[in-house]
Amino acid sequence: MSTIPDRRITAFRPDLAARHLAGLVEAARFADPQPMRVVAPSAPLRREPRPDAPLDTEALAGELVQVYEREEGWAWVQLAGDGYVGYLPDDALRPDQPVPTHRIAALRTFVYPGASIKLPPLTALSLGVSVAIVETKGDFAVLSDGGHVFAKHLAPIDSHEADFVAVAERFLGVPYLWGGKTSLGLDCSGLTQLALAAAGIAAPRDSDMQEADLGTTVPFDETLSGLQRGDLVFWKGHVGILTDPDTLLHANGHTMSVHREPLREARDRIRDKSFGAITSIRRLK
Repeated sequence: MSTIPDRRITAFRPDLAARHLAGLVEAARFADPQPMRVVAPSAPLRREPRPDAPLDTEALAGELVQVYEREEGWAWVQLAGDGYVGYLPDDALRPDQPVPTHRIAALRTFVYPGASIKLPPLTALSLGVSVAIVETKGDFAVLSDGGHVFAKHLAPIDSHEADFVAVAERFLGVPYLWGGKTSLGLDCSGLTQLALAAAGIAAPRDSDMQEADLGTTVPFDETLSGLQRGDLVFWKGHVGILTDPDTLLHANGHTMSVHREPLREARDRIRDKSFGAITSIRRLK
């Protein structure tokens, strides 16, 4: 290739690469993908095949992945949704899983062994998880693996939220977690990606990719006037969502949470103490 491939979204290592990259990159061998789905509520996608390696992102239950290698408890994969490449725990994946029919629309919902809220939950699923529903029992929907979830916490897989900002606001107070993508913890770009996905808008995983890919540029000056709800504000390495022309919602390391604060106060603090000046403001069509 004429440029170094972005390791985040290119299934390439010196010893192994995806078959479709043959002729574009040099690798000792090339492999065809094996499609599998995530069966854990969420699974850490790491940069290296070890549990203490950096967390790059998380794959959610029901997510389709392309597996290129399985070795010593790890699978080297590319996520089908946003193309991210890394290592997932092998036991979080299964082949031949049913195609999801619904998504979790609540911030978080419990999975019960039967159709009763008095039963001890088996696990919990976060907003954005996709599931296959086989039947309904009263107020509950039955998953393909036999678990039961409250039916009103579900939405059809092809339905979309009207306001992605309202989705992001549901995460207020959720702890900040680098690489996180669930209601237990998430980072700035994970929040943006999840909220947009609920509204049917595909977005890359990281803030620099989002800045390059999403919307159109909004001119701005020191006054930060003329902005509107839903505008995305970017710094080098950070992104936030405007809930109104003067208020920023973002997952951040300053409060270690998803927090809402005056835009200009956030602009000044971030400029002086962390990511520097705002690099762009983007507006979705």
